[in-house]
Amino acid sequence: MNERARALTAGVALLERAIDYTLGSLRVVSPAVLCRPTPCARWNLQALLDHMQDSFEALNEAALGHVAPTRSPVPVGGPAPVGGPALRNPALCNPALLLRDGATEVLGAWAGTIRTEVISVGNVPMTAPMVAVAGAIEIAVHGWDIARACGERRPIPPALAEELLDMVHLFVTDQDRPVRFAARRRPPALGSAQDHLLAYLGRDPN
Repeated sequence: MNERARALTAGVALLERAIDYTLGSLRVVSPAVLCRPTPCARWNLQALLDHMQDSFEALNEAALGHVAPTRSPVPVGGPAPVGGPALRNPALCNPALLLRDGATEVLGAWAGTIRTEVISVGNVPMTAPMVAVAGAIEIAVHGWDIARACGERRPIPPALAEELLDMVHLFVTDQDRPVRFAARRRPPALGSAQDHLLAYLGRDPN
């Protein structure tokens, strides 16, 4: 296996672990909590789930080598803009069920149908491993957001949090604040990797 193949394998493995963690958070979602606020600024849980559906669809497109310019580039867990799109299927009682299916589809796409080493994300070229890592950061952090909105404490697994923390600075800089991401917060003095990751992305880890 050459270096590029190893990088892609590592990126896909990180994405798989992030999805596995977030699937656990989706299992605690019920229709009764969809109106609750989330750690994502100005979005309730229903809007966050709809945003994640968009992200899963973008990752599926990315697995085929191109994300349409009309779709937002693969985001990495920042606060959402005001409003948020409406759910595509209002009749669905629990959109988390749809997301669980979408997560499984993403895993299959990235595990079996990667066709190119470079992916065009809104006409910006990115390597496939970088897109996978960006997706992993977003999915894991939003998994934490979902759990908190549901009143659950589901920490991001320590090893996963450490790897995401090592990479997040490549995707989010001070130039992205405050439009795409909230100002970073001060993590606890003896904070974990998760605490530092969440604080860097503008969330209160406590």
